[in-house]
Amino acid sequence: MEAAEIGLIGLGVMGSNLALNIAEKGNRIAVYNRTGAATEAFMASAGDLAERIVPCYTMEEFVAAIRPPRPIIIMIKAGDPVDQQMTALQEYLSAGDIMIDAGNANFRDTMARFARLRDTSLTFIGMGVSGGEEGARHGPSIMVGGTEESWKRVEPVLTSIAARFDGEPCAAWLGTDGAGHFVKTIHNGIEYADMQMIAEIYGIFRDGLGRSAGEIGTIFEGWNRGRLNSYLIEITASVLAARDPISGGAMVDMILDKAGQKGTGKWSVIEAQQMGVPATAIEAAVAARSLSSQKSQREAAAAVFGGGHADFSLSGGAGLEEDLELALFAAKIGAYAQGFAVMAEASREFGWNLPMPTIARIWRAGCIIRSQFLDEITKAFTAMPDAPNLILTPAFAEMLKQSLPSLRRVVAAAVASGLPVPALSSALGYFDAYRQARGTANLIQAQRDFFGAHGFDRLDGKDFHHGPWGSGLQDFARL
Repeated sequence: MEAAEIGLIGLGVMGSNLALNIAEKGNRIAVYNRTGAATEAFMASAGDLAERIVPCYTMEEFVAAIRPPRPIIIMIKAGDPVDQQMTALQEYLSAGDIMIDAGNANFRDTMARFARLRDTSLTFIGMGVSGGEEGARHGPSIMVGGTEESWKRVEPVLTSIAARFDGEPCAAWLGTDGAGHFVKTIHNGIEYADMQMIAEIYGIFRDGLGRSAGEIGTIFEGWNRGRLNSYLIEITASVLAARDPISGGAMVDMILDKAGQKGTGKWSVIEAQQMGVPATAIEAAVAARSLSSQKSQREAAAAVFGGGHADFSLSGGAGLEEDLELALFAAKIGAYAQGFAVMAEASREFGWNLPMPTIARIWRAGCIIRSQFLDEITKAFTAMPDAPNLILTPAFAEMLKQSLPSLRRVVAAAVASGLPVPALSSALGYFDAYRQARGTANLIQAQRDFFGAHGFDRLDGKDFHHGPWGSGLQDFARL
């Protein structure tokens, strides 16, 4: 029997879809699942693609079915199950074989697994896969971290199954060990912010302007034909247009307002904080999901304080709907700028040399945050690869100059109306602080020196780093 080019363990929804995608693109693939019944059910559903799929029912049979050096995708629940699967698999592998974790892993776990295999003849790839079930089946965005040699072994298969933008595959090697999973983590953090900002604009329309779901959906549909063209805007329009088959009303109006999260957004915030890089829009989005889960407390607070939804109104500017569109656009720039800044710092800290234009390029199709906006980011970082921040590139600086006044008007009006806009206002606060050449941290440094003698740097460069507070006053007077 012809050897498979690649193997896959785990025939859940994502694993099954990825396996079918691999087979559909002309690659022979071996598959294995812990329960043989799942393998049989998968093969029965594979149709004509079954001829390029090798079903295996023992680990030994599975490994033997793959051409060495064997790349094996592990598509199971993240965490300990991956470590257990690696241990079970390892005894059957040979020199040069590659274990590939394609789940939503914490990049630090990926780095640890890579390190554990460093002194063996085996290697490891941490592979971020974005696009959900649909992406896995028909073309995801793929972010690879590992050795360049291991990438070369899997590159033909992965580029064949990836989404495409203008004919280019949305798959790339981004660096060693945890680079791929880190980039996927930040992708998800930006996704959190993008979704929260869209939800806040929806809230302004619904609670501040009294628009119906259908009316709001029509507006988003129009926005998707312009500067905000993206997958998330597209599906928002579709979601808002959908009708509930039970009540007959808008489907979105029947959904409990408690958002779930699986951890990647939180990880992106934790890593940003640890590296000292502000990611305020992402932080606000993660916090908003946490607050949404406190439904009973929010209801109790509403009973005490009221909902606070006065009429929302804007004066001046580009017009109501255009101001809201431009506000969302400006805030979106902030979220992406923060995400790319976090990745730039991680690249320095972990020695990855992350290619920013490439990251933007492989996000242009296949992933949840895909948009025409990312093509502009690709061009901006290609023209100015050493830009310290996306908003300092000429193209995005100009976009912000045009859209920032709308964000300011919308946030001000929302705050005055009692409408919560935590991510939009965080993005605005970030812009205002970032462009303030003379900030207020001098007072913070004085306070820190007062209560903890932490010292400070002087504007005049003189070698005296403590202030004349408390017992230090006499020492200062003697200078």
